[in-house]
Amino acid sequence: MGSLASSLKQPTTLTTKLLCHSYEQEDVVDQKIYFEESCKPKCVKPLLEYQACVKRIQDDESGHKHCTGQYFDYWHCVDKCVGPKLFAKLK
Repeated sequence: MGSLASSLKQPTTLTTKLLCHSYEQEDVVDQKIYFEESCKPKCVKPLLEYQACVKRIQDDESGHKHCTGQYFDYWHCVDKCVGPKLFAKLK
């Protein structure tokens, strides 16, 4: 039983070669990037708020002002749109 357990933990050379070979032949496309691009137009309002904030603080030399909240609001909107589409593709 010990040899069976050890063989299950480590793939054989043949299995490793087959897995690597099959990955080399396929072009893997990150679906998330595609969905992000299609969702960005739906999040124009948070993007404009972020851009307005960046413009407002661009002359701040103290370093205390930032637009982190607006930045995360924008990406939250994009992620909220992407999530259902992406997980539907993964099923």
